[in-house]
Amino acid sequence: MTSSTTTAAAKRLIVCGGNGFVGSRICQHAVARGWDVTSISRSGNPVWQSITSSASPPSWAHKVSWERGDLLRPATYASLLQGADYVVHSMGILLEADYKKAVSGQESPITGLKRAFSSTPRPGNPLDRKVRYDDAAAASQDIRPPETKEQLTYENMNRDSAIMLAKVAADAGAKAFAYMSAAGGAPVLPARYIKTKREAEETITREFPAVRGVYIRAPFMYDSSRPITMAMAGMTAGGALFNGITGGVLGGFMGAAGVKPLKADLVAQAVVEALEDESVRGPVEVPQIEDLATRAWRKEML
Repeated sequence: MTSSTTTAAAKRLIVCGGNGFVGSRICQHAVARGWDVTSISRSGNPVWQSITSSASPPSWAHKVSWERGDLLRPATYASLLQGADYVVHSMGILLEADYKKAVSGQESPITGLKRAFSSTPRPGNPLDRKVRYDDAAAASQDIRPPETKEQLTYENMNRDSAIMLAKVAADAGAKAFAYMSAAGGAPVLPARYIKTKREAEETITREFPAVRGVYIRAPFMYDSSRPITMAMAGMTAGGALFNGITGGVLGGFMGAAGVKPLKADLVAQAVVEALEDESVRGPVEVPQIEDLATRAWRKEML
């Protein structure tokens, strides 16, 4: 009689937005666990100098499959989710813009700000509009409704792209879906920024109960590879300290500015740990993010 050993198959992770500031770090820490990692983004390969301190890809990057897909066009990425254990949505916008004009540099920041703070009624999410991705007619279908077709809005980027990605993940049989949400709204951002984040969380929980939803309510994130984030983190940390000393007297006003910032790597570690831990579901606030990251760090050190 011969004995044989069975090696457990590596977890398969899909990170939409995996070539970004936080998404790339999620890929890195998943690779460290031996997972099979795929990043999906419009450009495919990252521009490394924009997310790290070097223009050259780090060694771990060669273990990631850098795929192209457009989250606004679900048919372009749906096939890549087949067989995935975990899916992460790590995309969003801080300010709205007319897509074509923003790309060409024709739209001013002032115009984007005016649109962001506008109270004009917005279209419903793609499930309400019955957006499809699984037939020939849907191959070029965009989740943006006609009335905001040329815009990058909070609704289509922060909310609708996440809801549609969660639907595709659920249909593909994924076990867990992590959404990079936010820790409250900062006073400098319009209310719709955080509102669309919460709408995404609520809709995904309600519509896809078979998938374990994990909503990472991250605060401001920083890293030395982006010097501007270090300065902003210092100011945010000051606000968080004041909020703690005063018992949160200005917490409602300060929003995310009253929550201490976290290093981007720490948040990425927490995301990977949360995906693997089946007991983690629903909103994950800053204290739990820190706990998860500590557990992840200990595992990586073993």
